[in-house]
Amino acid sequence: MRKADIANEIFKQVGISKNEAADIVELVLNMLKSVLQKGESVKIAGFGNFVVRSKGARKGRNPRTGEEIGITPRRVVTFRPSQVFKKYVNS
Repeated sequence: MRKADIANEIFKQVGISKNEAADIVELVLNMLKSVLQKGESVKIAGFGNFVVRSKGARKGRNPRTGEEIGITPRRVVTFRPSQVFKKYVNS
């Protein structure tokens, strides 16, 4: 599913214009990105949590050459689904 598909579903179910639906999807995603960029978590009840984790520097290996390389520290976003969401997907 793409952003356009989500906007189209909002258009069908809510009855607002396609442009307004696309703007709403874009607004929500931008809000999520800005909160995560600040390092804060996003918790959506019944869906799950988006959490920013910091990963330290570590040694890695190039799988093609076997050469050891350094991996720089970085932040990553992880998603942990709620129990309700897991139950829904597995039913």
